[in-house]
Amino acid sequence: MLGRTICEVFSDVEIIVTDLPEADITDENGIDEIIARHRPDVVIHCAAMTAVDRCEQEIDLAYRLNVCGSANVAAACNRHGIRLIAISTDYVFDGESDLPYTEFDLPTGGRTVYGRTKYAGEEAVRTHCPDHVICRVSWLYGKGGPSFVHAMLNLADGTRPVLKVVADQCGNPTSAYAVARELREILRRPNLRGTFHLTCEGFVSWAGFAEEIFRLAGRKQVVLPCTTEEFPRPAPRPKNSRLDKMGLRAAGLPMMPDWRDALAEFIAKEF
Repeated sequence: MLGRTICEVFSDVEIIVTDLPEADITDENGIDEIIARHRPDVVIHCAAMTAVDRCEQEIDLAYRLNVCGSANVAAACNRHGIRLIAISTDYVFDGESDLPYTEFDLPTGGRTVYGRTKYAGEEAVRTHCPDHVICRVSWLYGKGGPSFVHAMLNLADGTRPVLKVVADQCGNPTSAYAVARELREILRRPNLRGTFHLTCEGFVSWAGFAEEIFRLAGRKQVVLPCTTEEFPRPAPRPKNSRLDKMGLRAAGLPMMPDWRDALAEFIAKEF
């Protein structure tokens, strides 16, 4: 989803798109050969196992993709002198804080296999490729999905008088378009290093997010707020996914747009 959006936003530069089966990040030699052959100026590492519940059930695969795969990409970039932009997640935090997490708060990997593997993947990037930027995103939606926005609009098909949506988890709904545009700003700073949060400004619950989706899309759908306990999942969801953008402010980078404005742009564009 993010990769598709990057291709659209970066349409004025040469993009080499890679995917399975020709680019397998778990194949150390194979990924090195691809990077060596193309010699890009930068690699944007979007590949990951992001199915949070599936990670709980296929732990070895999650570690192989999110940790070993990231280490392979980072080591190859370092060997060939190529800058690496790696995408990470709010799940590296446990979600128990009452405050938004900054880039300088200590991540723990949280309570999920997904969070632990993504944090270990971050550490692999830091270890194997000093010329890197790690960008954390959360509650992401974008071109083609799958995402919460697409799921809600599919469910609001007129057959469900009421939709129950969790109201005791909060976060920053984030447009892939906003992330891609911020990545362009980061790429204009070739000496920039470190970890940055690229989530839209402002926060809301999943229920509030759903209500705004329906309002902007012109759908008459009743949302019934409910608790996390009413929707048990294999992987526990963080109560607090809010990410503060202290890193962007400190580096003098443009700030991310408000989540409502970004959502309005996306729905007008895609729906």
